[in-house]
Amino acid sequence: MNTTRITLAVAASLIAAAPAFAQTKLKWAHVYETSEPFHTASVWAAEEIKKRSAGRYQIDVYPASQLGKENDINQGLTLGTVDIIISGSSFAAKAFPRIGVTYYPYTFRDVDHLLAYTKSDIYKELTAGYEQKSGHEIIATTYYGTRHTTSNKPITKCADMKGLKMRVPDVPAYLAMPRACGANTSPIAFAEVYLALQNGTVEAQENPLPTIEAKKFYEVQKHIVLTGHIVDHLNTVVAGALWKKLSDADKKMFVDVTQEAAAKASKEVAAREKELAAVFRGKGVSVTEVNTGEFRDTVLKNVTFEQFGYQKADWDRIQAVK
Repeated sequence: MNTTRITLAVAASLIAAAPAFAQTKLKWAHVYETSEPFHTASVWAAEEIKKRSAGRYQIDVYPASQLGKENDINQGLTLGTVDIIISGSSFAAKAFPRIGVTYYPYTFRDVDHLLAYTKSDIYKELTAGYEQKSGHEIIATTYYGTRHTTSNKPITKCADMKGLKMRVPDVPAYLAMPRACGANTSPIAFAEVYLALQNGTVEAQENPLPTIEAKKFYEVQKHIVLTGHIVDHLNTVVAGALWKKLSDADKKMFVDVTQEAAAKASKEVAAREKELAAVFRGKGVSVTEVNTGEFRDTVLKNVTFEQFGYQKADWDRIQAVK
């Protein structure tokens, strides 16, 4: 009898202690292909968090819009359908418009300028503003690449884009350059762009060279035009509900790991960009350099910050970052 009581007592104590050792399962979502650094770095981060937490966190990564389009996964942070996402500041700007200035054309000079911005006071201010408005936490930022234009007709100057049917994300800053140059923009979902280009629904689009490669847009476009209009980035965002549950030590671990992952992906993207013009030319695609100053001047002349809800003072502070 005593043995039975002791056994039951031990079992009860183990059951009571079980929650302390329970594994937390999390969902990490993005819209990028499994071949892209954003995915491979996410998978690395998920495994690293599992390792550093001694298995307390099991993170499953869902690439290529498996859990929805970019707008869906951003909403998922609030709905509780996802816990971590990689997404652009253009979507963060729906909650906090000021952060969208980072997508305004020709804001960043190059990748080094962008990465310097992520260590600046204005970065801290803008991300804090997003966190206050949305309840979610931006914990890392990755270089996405410098956006260029692809088209089925040659483009050598801004005016050549007049009347061009062009797919552009339905986000104000993305629309600025094409509309300033006279293009007719269409907000087709990212996962549907290849088919839209193939069947002629649109005849142009814009994305960084590594994305053009990963999504195989070069198969359905004749020209790549190096407009370099946006030096782009992605944020790693943690749902507010999850962030509030994390201990300070776990918060630091999540930040450390995701920032290491962001640095890895940024380096890979920058290195691949340097190789791709030659790769595309080898595939028979025309790759054209243009006077980006002419595009920049046209945008700054025809598009105001205020119409997008941005502040010129924020843009000036970013420009001053070194």
